[in-house]
Amino acid sequence: MDKVIYSHWHIERDEDNIAWLTFDKQDSKTNTIDLVVLEELLSVIQSLETGTKPLGLVIDSSKKNGFCAGADIQQFKNTESLETIVNLIQQGQTVFNHLANVSFPTVALIEGYCLGGGLELALACRYRIAIEDPKTKLGLPEVRLGIQPGWGGSVRLPRLIGGLKAMDLILSGRTIEAKAARKMGVVDVSVPKRQGLVAARYFVKTQPKVRAANLIEDFTNRHFVRPLLGKYLLKAISAKVNRAHYPAPYAVLQHWIDQGVFHNAAFIAEANSVCQLAQSETARNLIRVFELQEKLKRLGSESSFRPEHVHVVGAGVMGGDIAAWCALKGIRVTLQDQNTLAVAAALGRAKALFKKQLKEPHLVQAAMDRLMPDIKGCGIKTADLIIEAIIEKAEAKKALFMTLASEAKKEAIFATNTSTIPLKALSEDPAIQQRIIGLHFFNPVARMPLVEVIDTASTDPHLIQYGMSFVRAIEKIPLQVKSSPGFLVNRILMPYLLESVRLLELGIPAVAIDKAVVEFGMPMGPIELADTVGLDVCLYGAESLAHYLKVSIPTELRKRVEAGNLGKKTGQGFYQFKNGKIIRPKLPEHYRLPEDALDRLILSMMNEAVACLREGIVADADALDAGMILGTGFAPFRGGLMHYIAEQGESLLFQRLNLLAQRYGDRFLPDAGWR
Repeated sequence: MDKVIYSHWHIERDEDNIAWLTFDKQDSKTNTIDLVVLEELLSVIQSLETGTKPLGLVIDSSKKNGFCAGADIQQFKNTESLETIVNLIQQGQTVFNHLANVSFPTVALIEGYCLGGGLELALACRYRIAIEDPKTKLGLPEVRLGIQPGWGGSVRLPRLIGGLKAMDLILSGRTIEAKAARKMGVVDVSVPKRQGLVAARYFVKTQPKVRAANLIEDFTNRHFVRPLLGKYLLKAISAKVNRAHYPAPYAVLQHWIDQGVFHNAAFIAEANSVCQLAQSETARNLIRVFELQEKLKRLGSESSFRPEHVHVVGAGVMGGDIAAWCALKGIRVTLQDQNTLAVAAALGRAKALFKKQLKEPHLVQAAMDRLMPDIKGCGIKTADLIIEAIIEKAEAKKALFMTLASEAKKEAIFATNTSTIPLKALSEDPAIQQRIIGLHFFNPVARMPLVEVIDTASTDPHLIQYGMSFVRAIEKIPLQVKSSPGFLVNRILMPYLLESVRLLELGIPAVAIDKAVVEFGMPMGPIELADTVGLDVCLYGAESLAHYLKVSIPTELRKRVEAGNLGKKTGQGFYQFKNGKIIRPKLPEHYRLPEDALDRLILSMMNEAVACLREGIVADADALDAGMILGTGFAPFRGGLMHYIAEQGESLLFQRLNLLAQRYGDRFLPDAGWR
């Protein structure tokens, strides 16, 4: 075989004259596309076109994690002028259009992540093969970065599968697995890995009919149908996404309605649209958030620790769901609880999770086989990592860790899922203290990406790295946090939640409070959040932190808990719930929220965040921002809590806090960190 090596591509021809082009980005664990990658790809295509033409071209990847993760985000961050961005987008379109028009068959052999520009590269090929593996994910998630597909994705995908299905994927930014991609028509076939090369050769040699939208799919792209479907899609978007906060989905939809997909002018319009969006404040902030996540992921890669056996003590909602998630990610897990009914319920929830995530019966069964009920705690002796998730009482946890220390192997790591208790309170024995780290998961475990990895001055530093690595091994995002009451996320959130109840006590309707906060950009208002978490949980957290934060607990919160009105789980809290769905009363006509109400809520969070930075609870402002976005959903389009403070102006916010302190008391006095 003749082999030619470029910086980021390797190409060789086999005995059948099939060219195999392998994407292998230099000095990177992940394939991403930048200008140099595009220029080399164009050179490869031109050399194949002008020289001895191959029978066909197969494009694959040498990276273990995937085909291509999309465009290199740094390109958008570092471009300062609209002209630069336009050139970048147009270059990508030029290369992919060239690929789409070559005279020989082209095949994208997709394994692992194929996202954004990676999927646009695959869409420019004549055929697409997806390897059936849980790690194979395809999608166009650009809207989650505040932009839209710019290298032909919003034109080629509707051409391929119809406008309605394509818009569903693009507007949501969601990803799909191999078999789902085949059913939708995004790929031609999905096959097991062992059949991938054979399938690629088959498509090159036989050149079957190229997949295109069928009659109904094609109909959805017609000029007289698009406006009608557009109204339906616009209504669906508007119910979930605020146009002022996230303009990208609206721009994608309007582009499709106005331009369609049948003319080359649609590519030009796509490029102009993505270039305008890329310069918006929303895009800059969402790209910042993406980079913060990637930074935390890299911190979890400094150690290769991955436990073979995890033992979880406590089969309640948190413990059971942590155990299930670990089993889902391929780890052998034993789940211990004296309450057999709790273990049975946890196994039931686990099976539902596995069915949803894995779909294939044999994969579901394999995951269930990895999750073993262990009433007597036999797994303690062989576990590499033991996670405590029992009742939130220091004495009970202290007694458990004494037992674990006497039964577990010496090298086993102890972890606690406590949300409020400082780690030093969990043992008086220095030898045990050295072995304990905090792994604070958030509820619901399957949906919340963040895990706070908590340390103390007594903790063995190596164990913190092991904890960070474990979090990455189960595909969560680790945030290193110093042990103190409430750690980071709950500590910052608590004053905000308590202040919302004080507003209620003044007679301000819950729905008005929540509406203002959602309009600010939070995913859920504080009153609904308290009801969802459970008012008893909120009260316990408030009692644990009240002395440390020097705040009083609102009477209304205690009254609801004492009356048994705990929120969603009892059907009544600050709101009423019917069949698990919230019932929102209508606001009185022309009702206006007091002008400083939103300040009281948001500045409560900001003041506590500044205190956390001053105390060194996290490494820096970036880490705090990532924690609040991933742990609470703090308005991603604002770029993070501390970033928002910087954008608004620290001196202005300092003055507003002082004004609130004069009106409402010392709880609003600016923390010393502001100075």
